[in-house]
Amino acid sequence: MADSSFDVVSKVDHMEAANAANQATKEIAQRYDFRDTGASLELSGSTFKMSANSEDRVLAVLDVLQTKLIKRGISLKSLETGDAYPSGKEFRLEATLKEGIDQANAKKLSKLIRDEAPKSVKSQIQGDELRVSSKSRDDLQATIQLLKGADVELDLQFINFR
Repeated sequence: MADSSFDVVSKVDHMEAANAANQATKEIAQRYDFRDTGASLELSGSTFKMSANSEDRVLAVLDVLQTKLIKRGISLKSLETGDAYPSGKEFRLEATLKEGIDQANAKKLSKLIRDEAPKSVKSQIQGDELRVSSKSRDDLQATIQLLKGADVELDLQFINFR
């Protein structure tokens, strides 16, 4: 019997992120507490650029964006937020969407699988994803549960289970 396998990836649906940004922009334009604050939100590529006339307002814009991302099914683990910084008469804040599993986290996940998963499970790093294989599908299911419970700063998805 051939080995069964699945891939562990960290991806973001860019269409859903764009929809969340559009919804947040509409809410910012309509809300009374954002009037005359110069609050704005812009998505370029995978970077959200926010600006407002005070640090509190730009953090409120970030809060609106985070709410919309959650409603759209995008985990906040995949959003990397910087600090608000002054730029002229306004404050700016940038947040980027993280995609892919970087080398350090891939090694951390691989070590976790090696140490705590059933012994028949093997993992290998392939670029920005992790391939996990075993002869037993039950062992793979147990490994998925192990990875879901792991304390990782990434939003993990499990694809290509075969």
